[in-house]
Amino acid sequence: MLFDLKTISAVLTELEETRGIPRDKVVEAIESALATAYRKEYGKKGQIVRAKFNPETGIVEFFQVKEVVDDTRVLVREPGDESERDPNDDRILYNSEHHIFLEDAKKIKKEVKLEDEIIFPLEEKGDFGRIAAQTAKQVVIQKIREAEKVSVLGEYGTRSGEIVSGTVQRIERGALFIDMGRAIGILPYEEQIPGERFRQGERVRAYLMRVEDTPRGVALRLSRAAPQFVEALFKQETPEIASGAVEIKAIAREAGSRTKIAAVSTDQHIDPVGSLVGGRGVRVSTVMSELGGEKIDIIQWSENLKEFVTEALSPAKILSVEVLDEASRYVKATVSDDQQSLAIGRGGQNVRLAAKLCNAKIDIASLGGAISSEDKKDGVKENPKEKVELEEKKNNIY
Repeated sequence: MLFDLKTISAVLTELEETRGIPRDKVVEAIESALATAYRKEYGKKGQIVRAKFNPETGIVEFFQVKEVVDDTRVLVREPGDESERDPNDDRILYNSEHHIFLEDAKKIKKEVKLEDEIIFPLEEKGDFGRIAAQTAKQVVIQKIREAEKVSVLGEYGTRSGEIVSGTVQRIERGALFIDMGRAIGILPYEEQIPGERFRQGERVRAYLMRVEDTPRGVALRLSRAAPQFVEALFKQETPEIASGAVEIKAIAREAGSRTKIAAVSTDQHIDPVGSLVGGRGVRVSTVMSELGGEKIDIIQWSENLKEFVTEALSPAKILSVEVLDEASRYVKATVSDDQQSLAIGRGGQNVRLAAKLCNAKIDIASLGGAISSEDKKDGVKENPKEKVELEEKKNNIY
């Protein structure tokens, strides 16, 4: 054969240790491959061949397997008999290479029963040949790939929703292909944070959205732009979230620019906003650093829509909130003239994110008139950039 069977034991150990492929799975693949090659080279039509491989010695034994049947299970037809079968007869055709009658099987093994298997040793073939060896090699490779795929799916299949990391293997049409060790992660261009640039070999952290079984292998679909990425980062930084004392109820995000987070505490002695911010802002600063300086607003979640909208529109100071339509969650927030630009935000971003966070439609009303959360997406004349930035600095927005 093309490979020395006596060296397989070392190969099996390496595959098990480096790739996590169980040793018995590889042995099973080799036996299947050798049986396939033997049957193709020397077998007869309908013959069932099995191989028994000892990885320690390299010795291979071949067996023919026959199923024990009787005339209630098989139909015997004489050679040349081409008469039509009874359509109500569901018996399979007898094949001497595949079947053995019960009375004959009992001569070999007295306690044998119907559907048992009788095994017959097959002679060794010294010229197992190049074609047979190549066939065996191909099947082994296929089986190992299948076993590795199952192993990778088992490892990553339960990790959806977690943060994973790897190094940039290559970049194609803006998409990053991340080497995760035993699988390739794909970070599409639209799932990257705008303005970020990565180089080949650079380490990347991302949110694992889903695991896909593709013809080319297991692919991990990643995202850095998803709101869930921010939530997962805070889970890593905030023990109160891991313990269940604090829960993130809603996130609204415009990746690379700003994120609003609504959190609630299940323990009245724990401040959910303070937990996410951390001492001297260390926790939120760590998350912002991973996101390239993206601003993060953290607010207290509330079941009361008026209170929730008031918090969501921060850093603006809201005078009052009126619910215009409770079914559609349509509200009007009234602010003083000097707070209108801050409530709306640059390009309407603040009110847009607040509306998304609260799952509501918000109109901002002041002495100068009302502006809807759905109206200002391309720019707001009442919102000079310098004024908004100054207001944000005054209100310590992260």
